[in-house]
Amino acid sequence: MKIAIHGRNFNDSVKPFVQTMFDTLNAKGVSLQISESYHKFLQEKGIVYNSTSIYTSQKDLAGAQFVFSLGGDGTLLDAVTHVGDYEIPILGINTGRLGFLATISPDKIQESLDELFKEHYSLDKRTLVSISTQLNGNPVDIFDGLNFGLNELGIMKTDTSSMIVVKAYLNGEYLNAYWADGLIIATATGSTGYNLSVGGPLVMPSSDIFVIAPMSPHNLNVRPLVVTTDSILDFEVESRSANYLISLDARSKVVDGNVKIRMEREKFKANLVKLSNTNFLNTLRSKLNWGLDIRN
Repeated sequence: MKIAIHGRNFNDSVKPFVQTMFDTLNAKGVSLQISESYHKFLQEKGIVYNSTSIYTSQKDLAGAQFVFSLGGDGTLLDAVTHVGDYEIPILGINTGRLGFLATISPDKIQESLDELFKEHYSLDKRTLVSISTQLNGNPVDIFDGLNFGLNELGIMKTDTSSMIVVKAYLNGEYLNAYWADGLIIATATGSTGYNLSVGGPLVMPSSDIFVIAPMSPHNLNVRPLVVTTDSILDFEVESRSANYLISLDARSKVVDGNVKIRMEREKFKANLVKLSNTNFLNTLRSKLNWGLDIRN
């Protein structure tokens, strides 16, 4: 078996669990590939593992059965860009803080590996957003070919003084002009991300929808809108700053104010490993403290 591993820094309390993970993988004879940045960090932390290869690009992951993401949700979003259209299953291990995507706690790593090797898991196929951009009628590549995201597309102002106007079109028909600090277009997966913080609805991850949610809209009668994922959305932006910010998950770029955006569903999906003991509703209750009586 060949497994690729990507991660971010962790504190010393997590180190024994990470070392146990590598010990187990070594004992199983797993061939390891580690991202270049994570390899350097593991060496600094003194984590011991068998000789392995370093991956620096997507093509290096050819033949990998799984990608392990060790960090928070942001780390898993990084892993999604590493995998791209290879659709390699991703296992999210949470060595960070709040995690709706990376749900396996460090003390559950050994148990989770046992489940994985016994094939006691399923795959959650998650919809991605895809964007294309044009400037004065000519295509422009804003994100160096990584024009997709698992959580959301964000269109936001770049300054602190004035709002922007985002003109939105749904399947070629005019939808609305959003006078706001910005607009978030989230997948069902991304409903627990930026969408949640701007007042958008929580959505079950298997739902086949996008949520269009304004950020601090000027008109209080503007509300989040749910559309199907076969929708094609076009956006034009007016800004006093002559530019605005485009984000895909944790990646963002400031672009010319004349850049037009088209968003639709990506052709491929992200495969997230779902173990038998993980459940989205349990995660919601745990992360949002649902069902807890604060009087007790």
